[in-house]
Amino acid sequence: MANYAQINFDNIVTQVVALDNSVSNGSDFLNNLFGGTWVQTSYNTYGGIHYTPNSSPQIPDGEPQLGYNYAGIGYNYDPVANAFYCQQPFPSWILNTQTYLWEAPTAYPKDGNKYVWNESNLSWDLINTSINT
Repeated sequence: MANYAQINFDNIVTQVVALDNSVSNGSDFLNNLFGGTWVQTSYNTYGGIHYTPNSSPQIPDGEPQLGYNYAGIGYNYDPVANAFYCQQPFPSWILNTQTYLWEAPTAYPKDGNKYVWNESNLSWDLINTSINT
């Protein structure tokens, strides 16, 4: 299956559809059927890298990436870079234009614990996962 995202005049994804691979030039097919702008996307693409389908852990397969990230409804589309990316999660986060992923101003701790972003302090707060009974 090939996946395509419809892009509106504000460069926002309005829908994502799957087409059988036997449909040649899916973007033109969808444009003729529904109108608008359609761009191919791949759920195997993340951060500008195409991964082997259904691999765990994810293994880059050397195939061309499609749109930097899999498109989702409400995602932004940068037509110059041909890149899909989600809405900015917090005002302090910066878009990495090498991956089209948002990055916090402070790196996520790599100590095995779970954290949540605290926009007021611009820091990661430890999540207390212990349950008191």
